[in-house]
Amino acid sequence: MRATRAENRLPVAAVVCLAIALQVALPDRLVLRPRLLLPALEVVLLVVLVAVNPIRLSREHPVIRSASLILTGAITLENAVSAAFLVHDLVSGSASNDAAGLLGSGAAIYLTNIIAFGLWYWEFDRGGPFARAAGTRVHPDFLFPQMAAPELASNDWRPEFLDYLYVSFTNAAAFSPTDTMPLSRWAKTLMSVQSAVALTTLGLVIARAVNILH
Repeated sequence: MRATRAENRLPVAAVVCLAIALQVALPDRLVLRPRLLLPALEVVLLVVLVAVNPIRLSREHPVIRSASLILTGAITLENAVSAAFLVHDLVSGSASNDAAGLLGSGAAIYLTNIIAFGLWYWEFDRGGPFARAAGTRVHPDFLFPQMAAPELASNDWRPEFLDYLYVSFTNAAAFSPTDTMPLSRWAKTLMSVQSAVALTTLGLVIARAVNILH
């Protein structure tokens, strides 16, 4: 098997930092208490992961794999709770009458939703980044255009984090797959859940903001 270069850690670390910043920026009523508990855990886990693989994902260990999944889970949990609080406020009529603040909170939750699901797709497709690099699983969970048309890419092309982040973004924007198709049941399930969260958040927030502005 031809050796491939280890995936770059920096895009993942940068996007996780953005997700943590977005969570910290949310108002108190939309976050779990104590409000800095999960963000602090996320920072600690990120520091550990970067310390082990600072630039390239070259060192694999079950503990590191678990830490990475816990980090993704913490981001997802925090954002899911914030989305639930926001939806409750909107449905019950207790949401703020500040349209700009409401749109800002909705945008933060929407963007974090994209990041969280991008991380899940990256973590699970064909066993994760290390398994993909090693080629240990033959059948992919996502069919990228470069796989369907190999002549469009180099022979050693494989998806990396930014490819999965793009899949997550387009799924949240179109509420359906675009150029990359989910093949496995878990991939279809996650994409369905992500679309439902994005649609609910956008629909309710925009409707409330328009109502306030009028």
